[in-house]
Amino acid sequence: MEIRDLSEAERQVWDAFPLGRLVDFRQRTREPADLGADWGPERTVRADVLRALLIDGPRQEGETPYLRLNGARITGKLDLQYAEVAGAIHLWACYFDEELDIYGAQLRQLNLGWSIFPGLCGVGLRVDGSLRMTGVRVRGKVRLGGARISGALFLDRARLGEEGAARDPDEPILTLNRVTIDDDLTADQGFTAHGMVRLAGAVVAGTITFDDAVLSNPGGTALQASNLSAGTDLHAMRLTARGRINLRGARIPGQLNFTHARLSNPGGMALRASSLAVGELWFKEAAPIEGSLTLRRSQLDLLRIAPETWPDEVRLDGLTYTTLDPHEPAERRLQILGRDSDGYVPYAYEQLSTAYRRIGDDAAARKVQLAKLRRHRTTLPWYAKAWGHLQDVTVGYGFRPTRAAVWLLSLLLIGSVTYAVREPVALKPKEAAEFNPVFYTLDLLLPIIDFGQEHAYASRGAYQWLGYALVIMGWTLATTIAAGVTRSISRQ
Repeated sequence: MEIRDLSEAERQVWDAFPLGRLVDFRQRTREPADLGADWGPERTVRADVLRALLIDGPRQEGETPYLRLNGARITGKLDLQYAEVAGAIHLWACYFDEELDIYGAQLRQLNLGWSIFPGLCGVGLRVDGSLRMTGVRVRGKVRLGGARISGALFLDRARLGEEGAARDPDEPILTLNRVTIDDDLTADQGFTAHGMVRLAGAVVAGTITFDDAVLSNPGGTALQASNLSAGTDLHAMRLTARGRINLRGARIPGQLNFTHARLSNPGGMALRASSLAVGELWFKEAAPIEGSLTLRRSQLDLLRIAPETWPDEVRLDGLTYTTLDPHEPAERRLQILGRDSDGYVPYAYEQLSTAYRRIGDDAAARKVQLAKLRRHRTTLPWYAKAWGHLQDVTVGYGFRPTRAAVWLLSLLLIGSVTYAVREPVALKPKEAAEFNPVFYTLDLLLPIIDFGQEHAYASRGAYQWLGYALVIMGWTLATTIAAGVTRSISRQ
């Protein structure tokens, strides 16, 4: 491009580039780019001029070329496909008429902060430093799939897509799948995306931040981050998500934090976190989840979630956690297990019982085990249910040993009083020992112990039938006690 073809605004940019000087067309500091379409020629620069500067622009010995341009309207398409640009690019609060195309480009550093553009294609992009898109407004798609960013990616306060615009809910508005970021990914402070944010297979060496972000894709997936790998934490405090969040297979060694978050996908899945591996999963003071929650086969060191935060439908089979916080009565936690769409999931009960036992709350652990057996009973045939009911009523499946003592004492009292009033007849009066109604009843109740009373005396009529009943109840009680205690001991 010949220098004589340049406008006055373009000439300023051309002359400043080799010296790395800033050209600022803004009339005031922090002037927004909202009215960029109305900016006149005094602050308009053609995209072809910028391309010529970046690829083969003038150089000055001893100076580092650097494109620094604020508040310009850029007409035409900035096409840097496969370009290798040595100097950093700073296009701050600029208005682009057309999409930026940096497909496969190799850049030193790119700063598009507070700019407005229809879309950006950066598939396969390589950036030696950071990519800053703070506060940008993009009406269309941002595609950075497979990009490699040696520094950080800044999307804080950015706004992608338009609320209410017609779109395919399965098409991402921001594509970061298989991207590699050697530092942090920051999309917080009101970052807003109307459409899917796709982070599937992304590798972020630092922290991922979605604090105070709004991800809106009702009826679709708001955040697709399956097989995501984070170096430290994923912060999503005060996040508002309308649509599904998919973290299946994600690896987050530190903290996944949904404190004060609002996850909503009514009639669908609000959070899919199956096969998730994370150090700590936090839902501290989060709003009740609207939609289902899946944590199947996930592995957590700490799960912090209050009972009221859980949704009406959960899937927890295979979920493993070391600590459950905050500490709640077993009855409140058991309500959650009853919401599992898979029905009776024994592993979930075992995990909850283990968590209580690990902190020394053995009473709560026993309640969970008892609830597990009662839930299991509902899946059995009628005869097994009857046997289960008998064990539950008599000894609480071995977790209520005092019930056995109450039953024995009650039967002993009934038998002792009855046979004290109506003494049985001695079979051999001359040889029989003195009758004792208490030990006679014990002989009937206890199948193993023999005090010699049962064989020396015999009741008649209705009292004989009472004796039969005591024998049957004694055997039954002894059997259920043995079964329950054996189960309890083996579990310990």
